[in-house]
Amino acid sequence: MLMYIKREIESSIDRLLRQGKVVLVTGARQVGKTTVLREHLGSSFGYVSMENPRDYLLAKQDAALFFESKSLPLIIDEVQRVPELFSPLKWIVDQSTKKGQVVLTGSQTYRLMKGVGESLAGRIRILEMSGLSVRELMGNVGTAHPYVPAPVAVAQKAPNKNIWEIIHRGSMPELQDSTIDWDSFYSDYVSAYLERDVRDLINVKNEAKFYSFMVACAARSGQLFNASDIGNAIDVDHKTVKAWLSVLQASNIVRIIEPFWPNVGKSLTKTPKLYFMDTGLVCHLTRWTTPEQLQVGAVAGHVFETFVVSEVLKSYMNAGGNVRDVWFYRDAKKREIDLVIQEGHVLHPVEIKTSSTVRIDAIKHFGCLEGLSGYEVGYGHVVCQTPEPYSLTDKVQAIPLWAI
Repeated sequence: MLMYIKREIESSIDRLLRQGKVVLVTGARQVGKTTVLREHLGSSFGYVSMENPRDYLLAKQDAALFFESKSLPLIIDEVQRVPELFSPLKWIVDQSTKKGQVVLTGSQTYRLMKGVGESLAGRIRILEMSGLSVRELMGNVGTAHPYVPAPVAVAQKAPNKNIWEIIHRGSMPELQDSTIDWDSFYSDYVSAYLERDVRDLINVKNEAKFYSFMVACAARSGQLFNASDIGNAIDVDHKTVKAWLSVLQASNIVRIIEPFWPNVGKSLTKTPKLYFMDTGLVCHLTRWTTPEQLQVGAVAGHVFETFVVSEVLKSYMNAGGNVRDVWFYRDAKKREIDLVIQEGHVLHPVEIKTSSTVRIDAIKHFGCLEGLSGYEVGYGHVVCQTPEPYSLTDKVQAIPLWAI
């Protein structure tokens, strides 16, 4: 049996339980929401799942009676299945000044946010959970903090595994058990996702076509999002592509990173970039079936970039930070910076390289940020496969990705 891996989000759950009456933990299927809550809060919270037919039926038919039959504090799992619970829940938490009495989980942001927005505004704190981060895999878990480039003295010791094995295996907790077959896990994952979440969210007449859409998106992870290009590849119109993309976003499968676009005229791109949150799923969908194939394959750069960006995003999600502080830069001259981390009015440039040594020309576009009115340029990083951090300039370091 797989040992429980301590999660960074635990410290954020504790903090939000002290701030709000209800805490919602959302995130993609299989990222470990239930496991974390039961492990971390199980000794002091009751637990009920809306997957349990008896509890589901009672909650659906008589939500008030459902709450009368349970005592607080309480974890309610997969709450999006019973939106009828939101209204009585509001009444119940309003009867007391106590904080942190109810924790909800769910994997469908669309439905959840509709119910939360209508019934629990002002009473709820929301955390989005991701798959395992490299910090967690290495046991380097303290108080959750978002990644902001700063000088790194000595990096944490590298993971025991080859980094390409970690990238290929993916971030799902269940897959950390080496006896579980990688391809079968993701085949089942995609089937369950298509049959449950996608059918629930939109009326997809052709699930094979939606699967082709997922493959087309996975093949473009780490690249500019072009709805027409994807539409042409799978023979659907660009409006359908955009509607389907919003489903992948609502299910927390993908993230869109926006270009940094202060009010400086039309010299910067407005096209966002698409990133999958789990590189194992990318490799499964695009049929890179071994770490060795992936490492030397044509997509190695894009998949490595996807992995690094997902690690950065995980650091924000685990800390309850604002993922909108993570941007990229691209201007009319096609000068690009892979990530721009915004810290108030300070912009931190980050470049991502698959090589283990990087030269000074890797940061040649960092200067593009200098002329942006109202902002100053902070410390920068080049995230690469170096075993140890080293300086490129007095304001830029090359760092290993496990130093994120």
